[in-house]
Amino acid sequence: MAKKTRASPPRSAKRRKGVGAGRESAPQRPSPGAPEPSPVAPNGAKTTIRRLRSELARALARIGELQALAVTDPLLEIPNRRGFERELNRSIAYIRRYHAGGALIVLDVDRLKPINDAFGHAAGDQVLKAVVAALSREVRSSDVLGRLGGDEFALLLWNLSEADARAKAAVLEQSVDRLSFEFKGRTVRAGASAGIAILDSRAELDRALEEADRAMYVRKAQRRHEM
Repeated sequence: MAKKTRASPPRSAKRRKGVGAGRESAPQRPSPGAPEPSPVAPNGAKTTIRRLRSELARALARIGELQALAVTDPLLEIPNRRGFERELNRSIAYIRRYHAGGALIVLDVDRLKPINDAFGHAAGDQVLKAVVAALSREVRSSDVLGRLGGDEFALLLWNLSEADARAKAAVLEQSVDRLSFEFKGRTVRAGASAGIAILDSRAELDRALEEADRAMYVRKAQRRHEM
């Protein structure tokens, strides 16, 4: 008896896989030179970026305030000793380089301590503010007025001869002498004594301040004898 043979399925009945069948299509690469898509930040990330920018702006503003305070008298809003010396140093460098000229005036407010002792520091602060206002009216916008400390002020004045500087020192004294104040029913006056130093191509910061300071104390002694 002949053996039965199992018929094999026709070739056409076999499942043929296509080239891409059953595979995930590979991502297409952008063509060379095409712009890359910009990343889109989630809403949370955008909020964080805005907050950080705001904090950075506040921090920079605070740094600016602190830098200004480092060279500014907080009560009188004029340069403190550090700020004035910085401006004086720059001005001396300019004067020495370009053979310009100027004058330094150191001015001390008379009788401020008795006013503080009798009426309190608030009264003394009022006097100092009035002194700054009076001095500011007598100088140009290009000049510099600063507080060296306590009741002592300094002024940097441009393009003055020695005679002009002495005349200006007298005017500054008179502007402060004319001030009067009412404290606890009493009328009080302050006063001022000023000394000068001429700034030329040989000027030095420390020497100029010492010279003007010595001249101021000589003038203060003279005013005591005049009263």
